[in-house]
Amino acid sequence: MTHKTVKDFHPAVMGLFDKFVHGDISRRDFLNQAAQYTMAGVTASSLLAALTPQFAEAKQIDEADPRIKTEYLEIDSPKGYGKLRGYLASPAGAKGKLPTVLVVHENRGLNPHIEDIARRLAVDGFIAFAPDALFPLGGYPGDEDKARELFPKLDQAKTREDFIAAATALKALPQGNGKVGVVGFCYGGGIANFLATRLPELAAAVPFYGGQPTEEDAANIKAALLIQYAGQDERVNAGWPKYEAALKAAKVNYQAYIYPNVQHGFNNDTTPRFDAEAAKLAWSRTVAFFRQHLA
Repeated sequence: MTHKTVKDFHPAVMGLFDKFVHGDISRRDFLNQAAQYTMAGVTASSLLAALTPQFAEAKQIDEADPRIKTEYLEIDSPKGYGKLRGYLASPAGAKGKLPTVLVVHENRGLNPHIEDIARRLAVDGFIAFAPDALFPLGGYPGDEDKARELFPKLDQAKTREDFIAAATALKALPQGNGKVGVVGFCYGGGIANFLATRLPELAAAVPFYGGQPTEEDAANIKAALLIQYAGQDERVNAGWPKYEAALKAAKVNYQAYIYPNVQHGFNNDTTPRFDAEAAKLAWSRTVAFFRQHLA
């Protein structure tokens, strides 16, 4: 796990980092503005390095874990970019058909952390498929900054069609039981909400701190929802009251949790924004929710 926590950073630095992560300011802007919060022996560059994901340290399930099997899979996406590639993780030696979960990454593509999330789900008995939205642009480049720079170059209408195609492929997977859930984080949380509005056959959706659909689109949701927010995430949480009102009006089956005193990205154990207690609770709820609705 990461050695530093949110408490090790000035709140203003964390605010700047959030803006940087979401493309609101450039790397240069972060470094220039963060410099005023540095102390002796600490530079703005070292602050950014400390906030950068530490994938190896945070990995929970090894790629060679005998409990699972993994592969990269390409599927057709006629309305999207044409082809979609993703990481498929399944329980090893499982008998019978298994529930399936689509895993949607943050705005950096299919990085090692998201692959690890897919493996965690496989250990818990699910077939997990994590597509890479950046595949049409060459795939996740192995560098978070480069991935973040690539993301705005995607045609989001086509990218959304790719995720629809991925969910459709999971539903038809021979080893799956025909029930599909989706879990997404940040950008992926918004995609999880979106898929719930577009796919009436979707059984369950778990958006972590994701952007909300319009009230009109929310009325189309048939899936059960488990909605997870960070308490200190004003940007995303601002859309929750209208979304909740729309869900109630449409009589959607939903649960919502706001975890106090944690930041956007609290479930991502590769960065200092990670909060172990909140993440453990949120993830246990996620697994239990999928077991309930995808059996």
